[in-house]
Amino acid sequence: MNAPGAALPRRLGLTDAIVIGLGAMIGAGIFTALAPAAAAAGGGLLIGLAVAAVVAYCNATSSARLAALHPQSGGTYVYGRERLGEFWGYLAGWGFIAGKTASCAAMALTVGVYVWPDGARLIAVAAVVALTAVNYAGIRKSALLTRLIVAVVLAVLAVVVVIALGFGDPAVGRLTVPPDVTVGGVLQSAGVLFFAFAGYARIATLGEEVRDPARTIPRAIPLALGIALVVYAVVAVAVLAELGSDRLAGAAAPLTEAVRVAGFPGLVPVVAAGAAVAALGSLLALILGVSRTTLAMARDRHLPAGLAVVHVRFGSPHRAEVAVGMVVAVLAATVDLREAIGFSSFAVLLYYAVTNASAWTLGHRVVPAVGLAGCLVLAFALPWTSVLAGATVLAAGALAYAVRRARRTGGGAR
Repeated sequence: MNAPGAALPRRLGLTDAIVIGLGAMIGAGIFTALAPAAAAAGGGLLIGLAVAAVVAYCNATSSARLAALHPQSGGTYVYGRERLGEFWGYLAGWGFIAGKTASCAAMALTVGVYVWPDGARLIAVAAVVALTAVNYAGIRKSALLTRLIVAVVLAVLAVVVVIALGFGDPAVGRLTVPPDVTVGGVLQSAGVLFFAFAGYARIATLGEEVRDPARTIPRAIPLALGIALVVYAVVAVAVLAELGSDRLAGAAAPLTEAVRVAGFPGLVPVVAAGAAVAALGSLLALILGVSRTTLAMARDRHLPAGLAVVHVRFGSPHRAEVAVGMVVAVLAATVDLREAIGFSSFAVLLYYAVTNASAWTLGHRVVPAVGLAGCLVLAFALPWTSVLAGATVLAAGALAYAVRRARRTGGGAR
């Protein structure tokens, strides 16, 4: 049943990799991130989206170049370890696991809020258990479910765009940038919107399971990001043109609000169901990514070695899957993590800062430099509470690393 130290089987082709990336990016973020981004930037929302897209492009390009050279599970944990040294790889992996575990719980709660508000936590836990079981059964099952989820979400988003632009009261004037927009507000909105773009890393994180990774991953990442960017831009323009920045900023559910204002209240449940399905897609991809990074860190003994076991029949890191699922289920059942977007964005932006620093060592300069600077600027433009929480978690990880290294060195000396 168990294969200690075994490699994960390569079962994902180009289409599978693209779909998994889309499943992570075109998830609940498009249904929830537009409102806080509009609250931060007002009419500068589209500029914030463009800034987030530029940083995401740089990160994606750096990730693709590195993944072609290091096609293993773990993503930037592996790249940082191989290109910059063990500590930087460890810090990237720690930040990714901490930030994305919070994101998992937040996505699970999002599913619960849309499906059954009064029993949101129960639904959240059930969703985590169900998707953990799917991932346990192997990457092919996860890829097939993700295809279905992406198709449903794209169809719902198409309905929102058609209704808002074709049947509502869109105004071009609502898309203009007012003179009172601030640079800080635009950067903060970009940091929030980056949270929704970050799913392309899932392709790189699953590098050990991709067929012909040196060719497939560099093609899949920009294709998935390009499709997601087009979708995000079209939806953002449609919703902003229909609602305006002030109304969008105050909307608890921006896309359902756009449909309602356009005169189609009967479709609100359909859009809400689409949001729940999108959150499921994000949760599925997040659990995949966190479990693979957990696997990679367990192989290097930064986490319990038992988590590095691969299931002989399913070819999945089943112990890592179960461990991640249990932690996420507990968090979703006990803690309100809907405010975790900022914390997750901070941790993941620093994760990508390590990605770009690693890519710098390959000889490419401009894209990694822009990506590194962009990640750091957006990370520290987030609300101070998010910066403080993220810095505290990263400092705790660094301390744990230092203690473990001291013990290891001391043991060797004896």
